[in-house]
Amino acid sequence: MSIESISLSGRKKIVSNKEMTFWERMYLVAIVKGLFITIKHLFTRKVTIQYPEQVREMSPVYRGQHMLKRDEEGRENCTACGLCALSCPAEAITMKAAERRQDEKHLYREEKYASIYEINMLRCIFCGLCEEACPKDAIYLTTSKVLVPSSYEREDFIFGKDKLVMPLEMAMKNAQLKNAN
Repeated sequence: MSIESISLSGRKKIVSNKEMTFWERMYLVAIVKGLFITIKHLFTRKVTIQYPEQVREMSPVYRGQHMLKRDEEGRENCTACGLCALSCPAEAITMKAAERRQDEKHLYREEKYASIYEINMLRCIFCGLCEEACPKDAIYLTTSKVLVPSSYEREDFIFGKDKLVMPLEMAMKNAQLKNAN
């Protein structure tokens, strides 16, 4: 058995170098087929939306920007277990754990917390696996349409806790809504 006859996929085709006919050399058949496709598209419905007046509805599974949650007292939920960083296929999440001191009980729920929590937005693929892996529901992807602002510096795309942690006012409002229900 020669190496030329082996096909791993079973889809190997033998290509012949046959001479083209007169009509094939003129390319008239190909041009007419192309014109027919173009004319057919003239009579189909357009999918363009007029953006400022019409807003396209977002998919129900849309995943926006990351956010680190706080509890109803304003403390961070993240315990720096590292499961989100392990589950990230793009390896975009880095964190460093630290022990909570006595004077920081009002800031963190557990004895261990993430002193450094960074997400490289240039590497992130917004797959949501970090959200699914977190046992404390500390990270989630919002439904915000704002993803990552444009910039010329790579450092601007590394989001730290300053950009990721939920604002305190939002955490308090969520707690009020939860208590009202």
